[in-house]
Amino acid sequence: MWAQAIARACAELTAAGVPSPEADARLLAQLVAGERVQGTPSPQELARYEELVAARARRVPLQHLEGTMYFRYLELEARPGVFIVRPETESVVEAALADIRALPDPLVADLCTGSGAIAISIATESNARVLAVERSADTFASAALNNARYGGLVSLVQGDALEELEEYAGRIDVVVSNPPYVAPWHELSPEVRQDPELALFGGGTDGLDLPRQLVARAHLLLRGGGILIMEHGDEQGEALRAAATECGFVDVTTGRDLAGRDRWLRARKERQ
Repeated sequence: MWAQAIARACAELTAAGVPSPEADARLLAQLVAGERVQGTPSPQELARYEELVAARARRVPLQHLEGTMYFRYLELEARPGVFIVRPETESVVEAALADIRALPDPLVADLCTGSGAIAISIATESNARVLAVERSADTFASAALNNARYGGLVSLVQGDALEELEEYAGRIDVVVSNPPYVAPWHELSPEVRQDPELALFGGGTDGLDLPRQLVARAHLLLRGGGILIMEHGDEQGEALRAAATECGFVDVTTGRDLAGRDRWLRARKERQ
């Protein structure tokens, strides 16, 4: 019976230290048998289920087993080698949309777009024209696939976020970014460790080498009065506020996610 198979899987995932063994055991069963898991699995179904459970016990991310990750209103491809977007980033998008929706014809740039989750969310939830930059070839390919699924609304650019979009300097209304910002001393779960290092670690002892450079880059790209929204770790708010102020931004604040943790920098480029 499926009930016994799920109970065995739950015990296996619990022993492996998976944080949500019951939920994962049932989700994996639904991948094999559909939404209504009932009755007795066929030998083929049981073999496939046990294979998935064994992979999850090795701490393969659930999103990789499903091939899908969900973000706001989007269903996105999830593949090994591409950063898995996190729920807390949804609040970063919401903060950006608050500024974007107040503008008549906004031009937005997403630096370090990854899977395209932020850029596609903004493009589908507002009237903004959205540019997005991604360096990794594999990740860019995933972003392109996700973008095509939602009508190709985002103009994707493969390249270094510190170098691209030069032709838009001084013209962009909102720059948004979820850059690599993890410090090297952070303890990460086995699942997070399977994200590419390029998408995780921001450089330096505090993880902020790249974010600080991106703050300066955003200042160049933004028009006077333009807004920067940048995700960061909950211990990095003060340092990034200082970096933004040093670059010439004003109205520099830190936004908090639904858990009350410092989550993003908001800063305005002073009007000339």
